[in-house]
Amino acid sequence: MGLGGCIILIAVGAILTFATDWDMQGVNLDLVGVIFMIVGLIGVATFSSIARRRRVVVPPATPVIDDDRHRHHRDGYQGY
Repeated sequence: MGLGGCIILIAVGAILTFATDWDMQGVNLDLVGVIFMIVGLIGVATFSSIARRRRVVVPPATPVIDDDRHRHHRDGYQGY
């Protein structure tokens, strides 16, 4: 589940908890909304911790040496 899915869960949970007054026999929609919001928040926290780990940049182990002596110019100009 991505970040968008987590945000949708939070929004649906808030709508079920705060914006509806439906009564379903055997189902407490306020509790279902709170559960959706909690699962969405856990998902956002997990997603952000994984995304933070992916951003770590590891420097290269060996330096890159750019040596211009071995390049050949094929444009007709020798450069002397």
